[in-house]
Amino acid sequence: MMKISHFLNLEWKQFFRSSHWQKSVALNILLILLALYFMASFLVMGVALYPILKEQFPDQNPLIIVNGVLFYWWLAELMIRFFFQKLPVMSVKPLLTLPVKRSKVVNYVLGKSTLSFINFLPLFAVIPFGVMLIINDYPLVSVLVWILAMIIMTLIMNFLNFIIESFSSESELAFLPIIVIVGGLFALNYFDIVSLSKFTGNAITAVYNQPIYLIILVLILAGVYLFNFKILKQKLYLDSSLKSKVAEVNVADLGWTKRFGDLAPFMQLDLKLIWRNKRSKSSAFLMIIGLLYGLAFYPNPTYQEMPWIFGFVGIFVTGIFMISFGQFIPAWDSAYYKLLMSQNIKYEQYLKSKFTLMAMSVIILFVLSIPYVYFGWKILLAHFAAALYNIGINTHVVLFGGAFNRKKIDLSQRAAFNYQGTGAVQWLIGIPLMLLPLAIFGGVYAISNFETGCAVLAILGIIGILFHQKLMRFITEKYLESKYKMISAFGQDS
Repeated sequence: MMKISHFLNLEWKQFFRSSHWQKSVALNILLILLALYFMASFLVMGVALYPILKEQFPDQNPLIIVNGVLFYWWLAELMIRFFFQKLPVMSVKPLLTLPVKRSKVVNYVLGKSTLSFINFLPLFAVIPFGVMLIINDYPLVSVLVWILAMIIMTLIMNFLNFIIESFSSESELAFLPIIVIVGGLFALNYFDIVSLSKFTGNAITAVYNQPIYLIILVLILAGVYLFNFKILKQKLYLDSSLKSKVAEVNVADLGWTKRFGDLAPFMQLDLKLIWRNKRSKSSAFLMIIGLLYGLAFYPNPTYQEMPWIFGFVGIFVTGIFMISFGQFIPAWDSAYYKLLMSQNIKYEQYLKSKFTLMAMSVIILFVLSIPYVYFGWKILLAHFAAALYNIGINTHVVLFGGAFNRKKIDLSQRAAFNYQGTGAVQWLIGIPLMLLPLAIFGGVYAISNFETGCAVLAILGIIGILFHQKLMRFITEKYLESKYKMISAFGQDS
């Protein structure tokens, strides 16, 4: 029989032999620094919370105040977990043909989920706050019970999140259940229909005063764990992964792409991929959200007095498709990337088709955003400059970032808030895509004026367009250097 140590050994080998370990050292260091930043922030909050509350509310018990806001903490935590935390899985299919109990595999997967960074992060605030309570003469046993209660609640949220996900993972509107749950609970409390914040505050205070009530939290934790166990065990069959959905394919006339010559076959593949898959189709739907993004800023008189932000909005409005689709190049083709690379094709043509598709989307979105001129001619000017910058600079930045993609994308998975296939590259690429033009435009605006800021963005974009051929040759060389690494990475399921 396979022991837990064997699972750990398999996980260890899987980690170091997978493409994740082949990321650049700089990316790993940045992720570690980001984790350290959050840990330090929570640590400072935990230490400073007691004296701050004591100073601001001298007549109230800081512990009672904290217990009173735990309801909002847990709502926010549940929302964050749903969008950012997924159930850690291992390659269990090979194990199903071996004499390994399914219950042991499920217990290992669920146990592994408790080691998530999201579960440890609250401890950097909870434990220091507990220490401050002990320093200020709170009963030692009661404080330790309170800390234990916080840990149990964190684990309850951990398993509750997976239950919610299990009932929504197959839907394109998978985010609706969590929105309904969190929004409904918040509304009940906000409109005083049911005072949930008072109830949870009193419940945790009761556990603090009477440790025997800790048994209730333990029973709740056991309940959500067993419910998860039952759901996962029912899905742990070989044939459960062999079922395929049959869908009717809508064929569209893409004859207009032939005018692009050698790029036409690649563009047709991309357009069919976008239209036929839920995951990629979301990139097209985001164009609507991007177009409406300006309505959150332009009608507001406050932002009319902050024209330096128009450049940032213009980059987002005209480049939303480029950002959402481009950041996963070439991972969109990961399912057949090995086959694609075995064909007699020029890599530069493959990349130029992606560039053309993104550049066309920028032009279309700029034209569709022209009605924003209703709010002022400066907006139209900023959008025009941003469109040039997106075509000349950001398209090349996105393509260059794609040379470092090492994560396979499963096109059959749900589209909404799906982070499968998302790695550090997708997060880091946002810095040059969004923050750099904002810094350039804002900096020039600060030392000169709005028109000069737009001119600088436009000139940078034109320079990028003029040097397009040289930039594409440089980017192509990077892809060719990473070709076999990507083939190996896209062939892995981890």
